[in-house]
Amino acid sequence: MLYEQIAQNKRRTIYVLTGFVILVLAIGAAIGYVFFDSYVAGLVLALVFAGVYAAIMIGNSTNIVMSMNHGHEITKEEQAPELWHIVEDMALVARVPMPRVFIIDDPSPNAFATGNSPKNAAVAATSGIMERLNREELEGVMGHEMTHVRNYDIRLQTIALALAAAITGMVNLAGNYFWWGGGGRRRSNDNEGGNILQIVMLIVSILLVILGPIAATMAQMALSRNREYLADAGSVELTRNPQGLISALQKISTSEPMKEADPSSAALYISDPTKRKKSLTHLFDTHPPMEERIERLEKM
Repeated sequence: MLYEQIAQNKRRTIYVLTGFVILVLAIGAAIGYVFFDSYVAGLVLALVFAGVYAAIMIGNSTNIVMSMNHGHEITKEEQAPELWHIVEDMALVARVPMPRVFIIDDPSPNAFATGNSPKNAAVAATSGIMERLNREELEGVMGHEMTHVRNYDIRLQTIALALAAAITGMVNLAGNYFWWGGGGRRRSNDNEGGNILQIVMLIVSILLVILGPIAATMAQMALSRNREYLADAGSVELTRNPQGLISALQKISTSEPMKEADPSSAALYISDPTKRKKSLTHLFDTHPPMEERIERLEKM
């Protein structure tokens, strides 16, 4: 059951990420068609934006994310012996380098991992999770986070964030270009001799540009939800103890929201730190329903 779930989640992740890349290129092509009268120009724009944003995010993700979430690094085991030893043990079992360890001063129990690769990874735990969870439960949580590190989820989420930012950047650029008088050639051509196909393509392109950022957010959230299931399964693989993570998730699910968690980092946490009300369709949820995660763990 465990390995079947891992394989299934990996396939779904490939589908979502592939769709995400296609979405970026499609929006770029739409922007090129509407504003620059050239699909090729739009595709080049998409590739440039995606490449630049990905390079910036991957190169600086750890320090940026930790700063945004008010995490302070501990460099000696004496500063937090139990947390340090658990992270060290889980890293050893997962066969990844010991990550940097950060603590966030917040009474709400939560944790996340970030970085651009296992060699440059970092994990953060709130003071609340260290106080409320016992060792078995904390091992389950750190096993979850170490799975994110081992599976390069930390880089995947960084790339997803960069792609979403690239889409927003392209749409903003197109909007500014239109506002300052661009796009007149396309409108002129359509008015002079446009046919039905051109009109339909123009309408579709405009809708894609308008709805693109929303679709990007949905894709980013879907990717995050899928990786949470896989990390839960990975924690069981590392600890050989599903009950530890089950108990931890039960405690985390009934806790209060974090006070100063950065909303753009919400998908990184093991549970939504803002405790936002879940949507009926779950399309904009950063995490799968906790009940479903626990139910899957109970079947392992």
